[in-house]
Amino acid sequence: MKTIRKKREFSVVIERDTEGYYVASVPALPGCHTQAKSLDLLMRRIGEAIDLCLEESDTDTPPNEFIGVQRIAVG
Repeated sequence: MKTIRKKREFSVVIERDTEGYYVASVPALPGCHTQAKSLDLLMRRIGEAIDLCLEESDTDTPPNEFIGVQRIAVG
């Protein structure tokens, strides 16, 4: 019997690596990340990764509130 879980939202950080792959990570779920050549495939994969991370997690802690991303130049 499948358990029905409450729908949750997560912020996803997306970057592009030097080889052109999109890389997604979920700050609220340490170790939850994936990559793909297209954004559509990336979003499907990160959804699956989130599901897997939630299955493995014993906590029901709400994610931190996403504020934004800033760039800073140093050096």
